[in-house]
Amino acid sequence: MEATENKKKVMLVEDDVFVSDIYQVKMHGEGLEVIVAMNGMEAIKHLEEGSIPDLILLDIVMPYMDGMEVLRRIKANEVWKNIPVMLLTNLSEKSQIEECMNLGANDYLIKSHFTPSEVMKKVYSLLKA
Repeated sequence: MEATENKKKVMLVEDDVFVSDIYQVKMHGEGLEVIVAMNGMEAIKHLEEGSIPDLILLDIVMPYMDGMEVLRRIKANEVWKNIPVMLLTNLSEKSQIEECMNLGANDYLIKSHFTPSEVMKKVYSLLKA
């Protein structure tokens, strides 16, 4: 039980099962604990239930509650606002990237521009910060 307490915890908020599986396998292989949410409402529910990760990897385009709304709610909450949030999305419009960064995102990655290994390097740089 002690080993999991020392593991870094990442919440993966991704509605695409294929993409979610790739990152879950990659993160488990790297020794990270992964909390999975298939949409924004699930992510908020996990947070409300006390599953507080060291980092949130967040998609933007999702059903029920999009990543922008999740980001707004996280940054407006006293308990969650300091959790680093990395957006991992296919939206590449400059205005959206700026809006996310202004809302408090720590990083913004366009899925098609990065391999899972490259994303993991970014994840570790935020986990160490």
